[in-house]
Amino acid sequence: MATKTFKIGEYASGGIITAETSKTSVTIINKEWDYSKGTNRSSDQSNAKELHRIEVGIQDAESERKLTNYLNDITTHYYSEQVMDWVRSKVKLSKNLFW
Repeated sequence: MATKTFKIGEYASGGIITAETSKTSVTIINKEWDYSKGTNRSSDQSNAKELHRIEVGIQDAESERKLTNYLNDITTHYYSEQVMDWVRSKVKLSKNLFW
């Protein structure tokens, strides 16, 4: 299982997005910045309050669309693509091909 925390700040709802991948699923967690630990990007945000999460199985035909739509709801397109690029580098998501 691989995990990466993106400390985006004001461009994301809550400021923090954590992506977790496993052999069967991808989880995106939206967290609120914990100001008691500091305001720098280097501050420890491991205990930040979780706002919302989405978990998608990698065999789901619409997994990439579901993750991208969720990320676009909580952050800008640029950061959404940064997170998705990292997810794609860790797991192979199924795609729904119409032809």
